Amino acid sequence: MAEAHTALGHHFEDLAQQREANTLGMWAFLATEVLFFGGLFAAYLVYRSAYPTAFAQGSEHLNMALGAINTGVLLTSSLTVALSVHAAELRARYRLLLFMLLTFVLGVIFLSIKGFEYYQEYTENLIPTINFAWEGENAAQAMLFFVLYFFMTGLHALHMIIGLSVLLIMMVCAWRGWYEADTMPVERFGLYWHFVDIVWVFLFPLLYLVGR
Repeated sequence: MAEAHTALGHHFEDLAQQREANTLGMWAFLATEVLFFGGLFAAYLVYRSAYPTAFAQGSEHLNMALGAINTGVLLTSSLTVALSVHAAELRARYRLLLFMLLTFVLGVIFLSIKGFEYYQEYTENLIPTINFAWEGENAAQAMLFFVLYFFMTGLHALHMIIGLSVLLIMMVCAWRGWYEADTMPVERFGLYWHFVDIVWVFLFPLLYLVGR
């Protein structure tokens, strides 16, 4: 069964060329994601420079402790993903499954904590267009901060949900031994997951540490 999933594509000369093409395709995809998130980061920095006081006031309403915990969770998941790739290279199926499972659990923990944060912000009336109520000055500018906050963190969470869905399918494939002869899917997933983690490493200081 494993051999069926390592067949050389008719448009490639050999497996090495196929591997290089697959890796290049993944990097090209990640480059488009960098451009997409880069536009959001640029917009955030422009408005933060224009309204520093309001953005600092908005940031103070975020739960920095939970944000820091989530940062640790994601950095740990980067380690388990790297260990998954290493296990795949060693053809250690059960070790691969273990580290995939740990990555999945850490991803679920991250989303659960983020969901709890969203609930806290809902109870504090901080969600634009739903129940936003700001006491004091700079209400419009503070709402802009939360619009960017929810859009950027929500988009990041969406990428994590997609990644976890793919990982769940890959765990089934790993159980069946599909990656013992072809580790490329595991390596490509590792690149994607590291990208998602890096995005959060930028989001945490930009959103949670404004003026602190």
